[in-house]
Amino acid sequence: MSNDNNAVAVAVEKEGWLAQRSNQYAVGIMALVLLGSLWTLSIDTRYIYLLVYVWFGMVYGMFLQYGRFCMAAAVRDLFAVGVPRMAVGMMIAVALYSIIAATVTVGGFSTFHPNAMGWHIMLGGLIFGFGIVFTGGCASGSLYKAGEGNVGSMLVIVAISFSQAIFVSASGWFDRLMPTAWVESAVAKDMPEELSVQDGWFDIFTAGYVWDLKGATLAETLGIANPFVASFLVNTLVVTILPTIAILVLLYAVYYKKGYMRRVKISAPQFGDHVRGMWSMFTSSKNTAIAGIGLGIFAGLQMWVTGALRDHYQIYNFGEMLSAMGHTTGLSIQDTVFDPGYWYITTQEAQWGGWIMQQMGINMTDNIFFGLENGLPNPLLNAPGFMSIGIILGAAVLALSRREFKWKLPSLETAMFALIGGTLMGLGARIGMGCNIGAFFATVTNGDPSGWVFLAGMTLGGYLGVKAFNLWIERRSAKQDECEL
Repeated sequence: MSNDNNAVAVAVEKEGWLAQRSNQYAVGIMALVLLGSLWTLSIDTRYIYLLVYVWFGMVYGMFLQYGRFCMAAAVRDLFAVGVPRMAVGMMIAVALYSIIAATVTVGGFSTFHPNAMGWHIMLGGLIFGFGIVFTGGCASGSLYKAGEGNVGSMLVIVAISFSQAIFVSASGWFDRLMPTAWVESAVAKDMPEELSVQDGWFDIFTAGYVWDLKGATLAETLGIANPFVASFLVNTLVVTILPTIAILVLLYAVYYKKGYMRRVKISAPQFGDHVRGMWSMFTSSKNTAIAGIGLGIFAGLQMWVTGALRDHYQIYNFGEMLSAMGHTTGLSIQDTVFDPGYWYITTQEAQWGGWIMQQMGINMTDNIFFGLENGLPNPLLNAPGFMSIGIILGAAVLALSRREFKWKLPSLETAMFALIGGTLMGLGARIGMGCNIGAFFATVTNGDPSGWVFLAGMTLGGYLGVKAFNLWIERRSAKQDECEL
């Protein structure tokens, strides 16, 4: 009995020591970010613009980790096991973000730009959705899981970064597959001499197809000028809230109602029973619901803060501020850098890959994506890039404080899935002009209907991905059984 008591005491002591060490690491990360922020501001207070991205990224990372919030999980859980928990949390975040985004827009601080509506949105979403099933994480999910020590998710980030950089700069035989009308339209545009638009498929696709399309919110399409009516009644209510309610009702009817009624033992439910069932669905995962609320609120707040800073410094793009501070290397031909002003992910990751390839001597600026629009700033001056880093660090802080941080090495198969899936996500993000955040979450919440098109494509891609993944598992199991025989 004495030995047992000693073993328990040692285990308790070890557990306490591990918890203390994890908390110390979490505090250490927060302290480093805080000290780094103060040091940066001591150099030039204008860096506050960059630091806003850092700290909002930290907040996003904490909420993502707290709720295990991942759109890949939402799609996978629906089609693989019929669980709507994550999808419900996602819809809560969408609804809240849309209300705050409308408030920001009416206040005159919105930084949102609608995506061009076209078939490419659906195709990009489909490819992206297919890829996320094999990686086990969407663009945002991969970042927060990297913060938990998941090396497989880190490989996904690497694959997304370099695949995008390669896709937007590559040229060759694939260029000949571009429609003649696209090539003619691209060449006809008055482009800077530094760009060789006709020599890259993505440039042809962008200049010859996407630029000829129109991007607009529903209110802009309808010509509604009154800011309140346009933002709250049209872009928020019609584009976001009503479809969100419809999706939540569909999730309840298809995935939750039957199980709930069985648990509460109601065979002939009335309207009130369904209302209670919907509420039960919302609260079935407290953490996910809280994460959805937090993400929705802070995503909207970031738009307001960034817009206010642009107004204060009288700038339209962070590139202007970098140029004024003497940082001209890495700016685009237009002296701009990628600076959405709201939650976005994959473009800054493409810049990471592009910047590294540029340092290796590969010309990465003779294309529209980097050379004309987004630039290739040093990662230390990449504001949205620091938002992604902030997500990783924020997730690490919370994972450490909750004792959920653990280095997790992938198997060879998982690593291959991460790289292949991440590459597909990169391709889908560039064709669809964004990922689950930029092409859906931040888009539909600002009144741009193209976000729902991307979600439809991502959902279909996820469904096909689940089917393909299950087929792979079945074949692998069958081969293992044959080997055992």
